[in-house]
Amino acid sequence: MSADPKPSSSSEPTPFNRPMPPGPAHPRSAAQRHVPNRDSLTTVNEDGSRYFLHPADVHGWFTRWRRHSGLALIAIYLLLPWIPVGGHPAVFLDVGAGRFHFLGYTLAAQDVWLLFFGVTGLGFALFFITALLGRVWCGWACPQTVFLEHIYRRIERMIDGDAPTRRQRDDAPLTGSLLLRRVVKHALYIAVSLIITHLFLAYFVSIPEVWHMVSAAPAEHWAAFVFVFMATGILYFNFAWFREQLCIVICPYGRLQSALTDDHTLNIGYDAVRGEPRGKVGTPDAGACIGCNRCVQVCPTGIDIRHGLQLECIGCAACIDACDDIMVKVDRPKGLIRYDSHAGFAGGRRQWVRPRTIVYLVLLVIGITVAGFAFTSVKPANFMVMRMSGAAYFVGPDVVRNQFMVRLLNKHNDSAVFHVSLVGLPAGVTQNGFNVPVTVEPQAEQVTPLVLLVNRRHYTGPFKFTLLVQDAERTFTLSREVEFLGPDARLLKEEDLAKGITR
Repeated sequence: MSADPKPSSSSEPTPFNRPMPPGPAHPRSAAQRHVPNRDSLTTVNEDGSRYFLHPADVHGWFTRWRRHSGLALIAIYLLLPWIPVGGHPAVFLDVGAGRFHFLGYTLAAQDVWLLFFGVTGLGFALFFITALLGRVWCGWACPQTVFLEHIYRRIERMIDGDAPTRRQRDDAPLTGSLLLRRVVKHALYIAVSLIITHLFLAYFVSIPEVWHMVSAAPAEHWAAFVFVFMATGILYFNFAWFREQLCIVICPYGRLQSALTDDHTLNIGYDAVRGEPRGKVGTPDAGACIGCNRCVQVCPTGIDIRHGLQLECIGCAACIDACDDIMVKVDRPKGLIRYDSHAGFAGGRRQWVRPRTIVYLVLLVIGITVAGFAFTSVKPANFMVMRMSGAAYFVGPDVVRNQFMVRLLNKHNDSAVFHVSLVGLPAGVTQNGFNVPVTVEPQAEQVTPLVLLVNRRHYTGPFKFTLLVQDAERTFTLSREVEFLGPDARLLKEEDLAKGITR
């Protein structure tokens, strides 16, 4: 499957319709050698077996900044559970306590619905960025790419050498030295996977609790132990073996790009007008491309970018740096492979403002506005009103009784005093509970009973009232409408008359 733009109907050659002679693929055995093309996966050999890629290392402007951004993202992931903000880690999803802390901002379990706006906002942002810049997320910020390229491949290159050496060692018979290299490499893979998994667990239980779990016997925290064991195994399998297959086979984003992009989206491409026909340096009438295949050798998904935009391309820009380096060496201008749009490669102008980007931007702005309003409406406390288990109401000789449990939640990092009041009670109602202010400890909750009694003489049937919760300074007010339940008042009067009781 390919996400190539459709060829132009013009008779003039464009970067996407000019016929291009194939170039050799990665070095392989004669039995497995095949040429990357736009109609087949580059990681599948002619016999249907998996071809393991060994991308060559590359240096250049894009690679340098991509490495800086990748290491910065890794550092953020590693440090967030350690950095205290407002008495809690910067990001702490305390599922056990039903608290979610984001940079000092606390959400209770009842506020989780707000995450809907966060998720949809990220989705619209991704649509907008993709429409403008193509798969920049995949190549620069996706965790799969960041961890694979900046940790696991660095380990592999450090132990097994450059790409040609790694391919030779893959095909070489197993020796003691080669076995030692593989053991050390995979041991480091497992160690890194363990670190990533334990830090991921820390986002949910905190660093001290993770350390406590590690120090204790596995049976004491068997659920966490099983999670860490399985997650480490999945990470190890993914980064040690599956690798680019996750992007090609599992991730749906590559398939969505054809629906999210158009002829003006910025993508990585090959300038076929300038590069074709290919030929060695000094070949008369040859284009700028010398057929060195350096762009193929450095590609982490093994594609030939000269075949046009493809599903497997993650927009990492490794081919740009590799080609620019070759162009400098042969004294030719850079940019044979570059970031540009289909319209730009065809000689036209790239348009940033177009219906697609306008629609995505409007949706993004609406999402941000609604999310901002929703998050600013969250109060530093919350409460729930629940009926006590048993009958919905009780009828006694003199009163009708309703029993409630009021759950007060303090999101502050300090003790808070709350005033609970009932508004809209009819005459004759007696309140037991919350007659004085309630003090709730930091990040804690308190459940207090509330009993309402209505004298049968004043009872006129079910009614509704409002329960208000305010802090001591009256900086915010929370309210819930509650219904007092009971029988039909006429039935009670008939019962009293039958007993000869006059109220």
